Amino acid sequence: MITTETHWPSPAKLNLFLYINGQQANGYHELQTLFQFLDHGDELSIQANDSGEITLTPAIEGVALEDNLIWKAARLLQEKSGCRLGAAIKLTKVLPMGGGIGGGSSNAATTLVALNHLWQTNLNDDELAQLGLSLGADVPVFVRGFAAFAEGVGEQLTLVTPEEKWYLVIRPNVSIATKEIFTHPDLTRDTPKRDLATLLATQYENDCEKIVRLLYPEVDKKLSWLLQYAPSRLTGTGSCVFAEFSSKQEANAVLAELVDNVSAFVAQGRNISPLKETLAVYKAAQTLSI
Repeated sequence: MITTETHWPSPAKLNLFLYINGQQANGYHELQTLFQFLDHGDELSIQANDSGEITLTPAIEGVALEDNLIWKAARLLQEKSGCRLGAAIKLTKVLPMGGGIGGGSSNAATTLVALNHLWQTNLNDDELAQLGLSLGADVPVFVRGFAAFAEGVGEQLTLVTPEEKWYLVIRPNVSIATKEIFTHPDLTRDTPKRDLATLLATQYENDCEKIVRLLYPEVDKKLSWLLQYAPSRLTGTGSCVFAEFSSKQEANAVLAELVDNVSAFVAQGRNISPLKETLAVYKAAQTLSI
């Protein structure tokens, strides 16, 4: 067991496109979406111990410990593997809740990947992704750590390598629950399924965008502003909107024009997750120390 404090990225993601193809009898929606990571996100500092307890600091206002995806992921890994070890986890929170850029799902995946390494529980990516799916539809893609085309309810993943563009991401001052969007009666649920090659060659869109813009004028306003400068759209079902650029300089120039007091950042798309890269570094260091 590795007992020193370790540091793990929990990156944001963007849905470069998102189409809703149908709804299953159990209420889940069938979709086609393209995930890409960003070199921007939260950080988890984790120190494994032999207490068997999972501690998490700081507390998140309005979220009980037992409802936090980090704690749930750690407990799930304990139960699945029979591990009796514990961990002290500190979260440095950067990503907004309800923003549609994967904060909670990414946190859960980072917890699974990091503790699987630190506790030496030796689950493979398929097993970790299956655990992650029980925590949220987006968790498996973060676990696997590669940009992916997702189908089904988000669990059928195909590795892809979209261009690693620069993005300006703006989060209007609203938090949007996924359930609110997916249960809206006017949500488009019948976009025809298309093959990946066709989707990649077609202008990217998000079927949830119309509903979010209708319900949240703040999002509509920011997206309208961004569209003056570059191709822009909503990510996921949250409140974040993004514009794509070919260079960091172009993205920063538009960021400088933003006068409203809203959260915003510039980041580059990444087809290999920073979490995957960090795991490789820790594994290499462990091998050298043997």
